[in-house]
Amino acid sequence: MQYFTNDYLEFFKELAANNNKEWFDANRKRYENSLKKPFQRFIDDLIESLSKIDSEIQITSKEAIFRINRDIRFSNDKTPYKLNNSAVISKEGRADKTYPGLYIELGPEHLRIYGGLYMPSTLEIQKVREAIVNQLDYFKSITEKSSFKNSYGEIRGEKQVRIPKQFKEISNKHPLLLNKQWYYFAQFPPEKIMENDLIELVVSCYKNGLEVKEFFKSALDK
Repeated sequence: MQYFTNDYLEFFKELAANNNKEWFDANRKRYENSLKKPFQRFIDDLIESLSKIDSEIQITSKEAIFRINRDIRFSNDKTPYKLNNSAVISKEGRADKTYPGLYIELGPEHLRIYGGLYMPSTLEIQKVREAIVNQLDYFKSITEKSSFKNSYGEIRGEKQVRIPKQFKEISNKHPLLLNKQWYYFAQFPPEKIMENDLIELVVSCYKNGLEVKEFFKSALDK
């Protein structure tokens, strides 16, 4: 099924050059018809498809989709609107952004499908490191599996210069212990969103990261 037309991408390109309330209000009907409604239908169907392989996913699209309005309270960039649509699909949805699941971003630059942990707390970082150390062989096997690597490449994230002593020596051989984030993403050209197999593509990526997702979920006692 095709969810999006080329106007989805064109709208964001034009918004980038006219990121203000006046332009957005003048194009609001276009936004509703070409972006908001199709994106909601897509997320509705994606949630339904993912729930068949991950039964804990029972949220609605309203609980998953982020607003297009930017939070500009603490930002030097005062442009009011984001230049993509995004959603997080997990057991908790937007209510708990640290809960391992799927984060998807559709914009004029790319389609990205994310997994892993992006903003874990200090306690959660400790828990993940302990889980990696306790299951080194298993963690290595699932992150080096061909299906995972073909979709996502590798686990990414910022690293810490100073880490607890208990991890320091072993981190020389296992550098992911230095991470304070553990995320991964698959990236595709933006035009991919107009293809009929978009749902199947995202579901395939989710399946290929499911073991890693479950590892992080277990590490955090979620």
